[in-house]
Amino acid sequence: MSDDEADEELLALLRASLGIGPKNAQAPADTKVLRDAEYIYDNAIDVFISSTGTKSAASTIWALMQEKEYSPKIWCAHELHPKEKNEATLKFIFTIDLLNFSFWPENPCEEPFTVDCRGKSWTGYWSLVAALQRALDEDLPITDPHFWHDENECTDEVLEHVFRPSAGTPMPLLTERISCLRRAAQVLYDRFDCSVLNCVKEAKASGAALVNLLVENFEIFRDEAIFDRAKVRFYKRAQIFVADLWACFEGQGLGNFDDIDKITMFADYRIPQMLCNLGCLQYSPPLDSQVRLFKQIEPGHSWEIQLRGCSIWCVELIRRQILRINPNAQVNAILIDFFLYDTIKEKEEQGHDTIPHHRTRSIWY
Repeated sequence: MSDDEADEELLALLRASLGIGPKNAQAPADTKVLRDAEYIYDNAIDVFISSTGTKSAASTIWALMQEKEYSPKIWCAHELHPKEKNEATLKFIFTIDLLNFSFWPENPCEEPFTVDCRGKSWTGYWSLVAALQRALDEDLPITDPHFWHDENECTDEVLEHVFRPSAGTPMPLLTERISCLRRAAQVLYDRFDCSVLNCVKEAKASGAALVNLLVENFEIFRDEAIFDRAKVRFYKRAQIFVADLWACFEGQGLGNFDDIDKITMFADYRIPQMLCNLGCLQYSPPLDSQVRLFKQIEPGHSWEIQLRGCSIWCVELIRRQILRINPNAQVNAILIDFFLYDTIKEKEEQGHDTIPHHRTRSIWY
């Protein structure tokens, strides 16, 4: 080879390291969410991860998880979650995770969107699950993509009835939620023969591949942003779909994913709140003031990206610390996320004072 000729092997290695060039079909799937979270953390100036707080939280979280015998079984234990392990449950979970975003009221003093179902009143994420169960109890096939696709039968008025409040404010972003159902139905029709099952099967038991499949085919799962001139990925709802399947089916059948530990925590507004309350995350004075005064942060703002990215990386550090102390611990980012979410909800129901969650209105979380 002359001095003027390019070294093709070296060029191939360089392209691979930069994520450009042809993909290796045999390479394990990677969502790149964790890599991007570390990049955000390395360049963050308004959100800081406390090493001391993270180590302390890891010990506390693991002790409580053991005490409560926390496991994937916790998913089906909730009275509103379906118990059967079948295709109907798969479609129920897909519907939940299409619409699992932004439940907080504009005015923090207002009563939130509330749904009465099976003798109880439900808010937040559970208001969505309750609305779906209420619709099914009323013989409306709300979890069937064929129904969403038929705009003669499934009119906007029918969907407004499905998501009607029993009390409190109307459901936030209802128009956007209806659009998510319509757009998802069209992709399922065009690409997967209107079958969520076909979509899951195509991933061949890879959680990361299923996340990437959703993101590539459904724009409404493409949860990305630009930070410090680089594209960063969060994929909250795509990842939680994989996690919910894994937990509901207890890692078997439709919930069997060989690479489940590649799924990160789900970057929303609740987990950063809990991590801050645990002393794991610290905010710059301007950001701290914005959060405590219930002021909204625009989608794509640097503050929002730092909150989400640093939360993902913080939970990863907590997971590593737990395994460092307890090498045989059966724990992953999914279970830590579920535990933190349940804990912050328990604290609120018990009337404990907590630092508010940040307020960004979007379809991503």
